[in-house]
Amino acid sequence: MSARFVSVDTYDIRFPTSRELDGSDAMNPDPDYSAAYVVLRTSAGDLEGHGFAFTIGRGNEVQTAAIGALRPYLIDRDVDLVLNDLGGMWRELVHDSQLRWLGPEKGVMHMAISAVINALWDLKAKRAGLPLWQLLARLSPEELVALVDFRYLTDAITPAEALGILRAAAPGRAQREQQLLESGYPAYTTSPGWLGYDDEKLRRLCREALDAGFTQIKLKVGADLSDDLRRMRIAREVCGPDIRIAVDANQRWDVPDAIEWVRALAPYDVWWVEEPTSPDDVVGHAAIARGIAPIRVATGEHVQNRVVFKQLLQLDAVSYVQIDAARVAGVNENIAILLLAAKFGRPVCPHAGGVGLCELVQHLSMFDFVAVSGEIGDRVIEYVDHLHEHFVDPVRVRNGHYLTPRAPGFSAAMHPATLAEYAYPDGPVWVTG
Repeated sequence: MSARFVSVDTYDIRFPTSRELDGSDAMNPDPDYSAAYVVLRTSAGDLEGHGFAFTIGRGNEVQTAAIGALRPYLIDRDVDLVLNDLGGMWRELVHDSQLRWLGPEKGVMHMAISAVINALWDLKAKRAGLPLWQLLARLSPEELVALVDFRYLTDAITPAEALGILRAAAPGRAQREQQLLESGYPAYTTSPGWLGYDDEKLRRLCREALDAGFTQIKLKVGADLSDDLRRMRIAREVCGPDIRIAVDANQRWDVPDAIEWVRALAPYDVWWVEEPTSPDDVVGHAAIARGIAPIRVATGEHVQNRVVFKQLLQLDAVSYVQIDAARVAGVNENIAILLLAAKFGRPVCPHAGGVGLCELVQHLSMFDFVAVSGEIGDRVIEYVDHLHEHFVDPVRVRNGHYLTPRAPGFSAAMHPATLAEYAYPDGPVWVTG
């Protein structure tokens, strides 16, 4: 008898990062990095699928409840049938007529679907004995296209065009996979740049980033222009002229303010400005891109679905596409976005500023390099040096590069002790303060 799904267990996990102002920015001054966490268990009793949606504290219980609402879609379902058609499973969840009313394809339910879809991919990769990036990179172009929902996308990319992109990349897959195994994937670090850090800590962390081999850092900006000018000056003095310094406004500005503010920072050689305005304002991003050129625009961590990414690319509103592993509806939708970026010739530099996001997005970028774009130049994965110790298969960064994950799965599993200690509100960390 084939295995069946027997439980969809959820956990409200929160880390008190606000105590040290880790993760602080102009819009989110006191985040507590959190995960609405899910574990899929089967009657086979051995392998589990782990996934999560990332939040920053309050409301994590709502996100956790949304994941729990998806239990009926899995309980008592045949595991093999589900895992062998994850394109169909994605469509079943996203196209559900009643769930869809809560979006459509955005917000809490879409992120809940992401957690479940990612947990299914984690389980599939574990059963295959491969890290997810390698599992995806070894699927045929036809299998990859079957995972993608092209509804709303065909004015920008058709299934035939996607198939052509994947087939064109296929001949070099083995060579690029070996390159990753030997050299890893370039990273940049946000760790020096949290807005709540004082100037001395900024200096120290910039020096540490250089010593660790990073060639790009990122600073949070947007609360006070004079403070931003001072912090940019400090970072540039420490880093010198050859290190890229990106800035991130976390949606702080109106369009005219963004243009004026970034122009004021321009003398410090800004590499890109991230999230300069509302993530929903595609036309505004296009205006900012024109107004601050040649400084680049990057966005994506709060872009809610593949359709908005399509529009950003169509309007030439973004230079760097920042996919997020837990914002859109999981691996399948991120494959769609990777294909869109490849069609429009835009580098993908994922967002990873949150608990567990580094662990997840490394797989997506590595898959992109091997099987989609075939490109690694001018591409970096964000790295934040927080909370990796809570994961069974944590990221490994050396000399400014992500080392390839080798363990089977999506690197999403947290240690059981973490699930107990950081459970909100009754875990020991929160009870004792």
